[in-house]
Amino acid sequence: MFKSYRSLQEVQADLSTGAISCLELTQGYLKNIEEKKHLNAFLETFDTTAIEQAKKVDAKIAANEAGRLAGMVIGIKDNICYKDHHVSASSKILKGFKSLYNATVVERLLAEDAIIIGRLNCDEFAMGSSNEKSAYGAVLNPHNEKCVPGGSSGGSAAAVAADLCLATLGSDTGGSIRQPAAFCGVVGLKPTYGRISRWGLIAYGSSLDQIGPMTHSVQDAALLLEIMAGADGYDSTASKTEVPAMGELSVSTAPKRIAYIKEAIENEHIDAEIKELTLSYIQKLKDEGHTVEEVSLPLLDKLVPTYYVISNAEASSNLSRYDGVHYGYRSENAHDVTSTYVDSRSEGFGQEVKRRIMLGTFVLSAGYYDAYYTKAQKVRRLIQDQTKAIFSEYDFMLTPTTPNPAFEFGAKSGDPVAMYLEDIFTVHANLAGVPSISLPLGKHSSNLPLGIQLTANKFEEKALLEFANNLMEKA
Repeated sequence: MFKSYRSLQEVQADLSTGAISCLELTQGYLKNIEEKKHLNAFLETFDTTAIEQAKKVDAKIAANEAGRLAGMVIGIKDNICYKDHHVSASSKILKGFKSLYNATVVERLLAEDAIIIGRLNCDEFAMGSSNEKSAYGAVLNPHNEKCVPGGSSGGSAAAVAADLCLATLGSDTGGSIRQPAAFCGVVGLKPTYGRISRWGLIAYGSSLDQIGPMTHSVQDAALLLEIMAGADGYDSTASKTEVPAMGELSVSTAPKRIAYIKEAIENEHIDAEIKELTLSYIQKLKDEGHTVEEVSLPLLDKLVPTYYVISNAEASSNLSRYDGVHYGYRSENAHDVTSTYVDSRSEGFGQEVKRRIMLGTFVLSAGYYDAYYTKAQKVRRLIQDQTKAIFSEYDFMLTPTTPNPAFEFGAKSGDPVAMYLEDIFTVHANLAGVPSISLPLGKHSSNLPLGIQLTANKFEEKALLEFANNLMEKA
């Protein structure tokens, strides 16, 4: 029977003794994917290249030349480019398209001998909170197949939770790594904006998007972050801030100052058990000698509308390139320039993507630009200022990751506003540009996982990960 690995350290221990090879490991995961294909987590497995890479890594291990990620079998979200492999952002409009180049994160993973096993289902163009918006069908939550896995990186979270690979990459524009991580009971990290290059990530909201890892352990998330992070000549928004060594997290016993947001705990829509879990961790941290205090974020109820104005405006611009002319889907009904554009986009995009493009076009239009887009940018600055003020006094912020556990399919799909409000605790980190991590620290009475979210100041990932790792080890 295939062993269920929970960390790269476990894998590499078995590789070092010869208990398993990278080839056997990759074949084992491919078998798992086939046996659990009904979950619909993977849109495609890269059998040929994954097995070739596994053999190369085995040879490197034998020659004592292997990289730091030898034995890391990883899946990538279907909006991250891998040269000569399909990438579609789970949209009909990019069906059959193969990438001409590698994303920077893919280059850096391969350079350290990771094995990329396939591409993972997601909400179309990363627009969704349930993974019900993929052109290729919904992903099922491995903990309860009647429930959503979260979104947009639902395939990425489900794949780790179901042992289809050791780790995955997702993208997080407003919580798309952390929310599904909470729903599926895995670790999900959104780094500081600019910490990881976005080169090769199919854009949704360019000022908000960030690639990040989903794993079983905080240690693996830290190592993947260290390897993927850093300046990139292909992405001017990738920060040149020095990347600290995060591969080995130290154990810190020094007391920390932690803030929890009053408005999040008192939110009327929060599930009672999630509130109880959050309060229990607040008390636990106090008992351990940390200073844990209530703070106010008065703009909490403005986070979601501000996020959707800005992200939809950016999506309207970013998705204008899919026109039926340059590449991707072209309507069979196209017979002139107008019908090529109108029919190709109408048929190629799904309902949610079209809704967001239209909303974005509206807020950018001449008569409404100042009333919506300019105002949203002003509110974003206020959010950033309030966040900066909190982190001038505290090391971390603690909140629930989500207001509810995973919900059943169809429960919110008829009400876009209810779906958008699932992001109420996660969009803050994207608007402020700060790092945030969801940890699987609880279980609902329905037997579904629950997540606790920790957030830190910009580029303080190492401190955040060390503190998160301590929490996980004590859980």
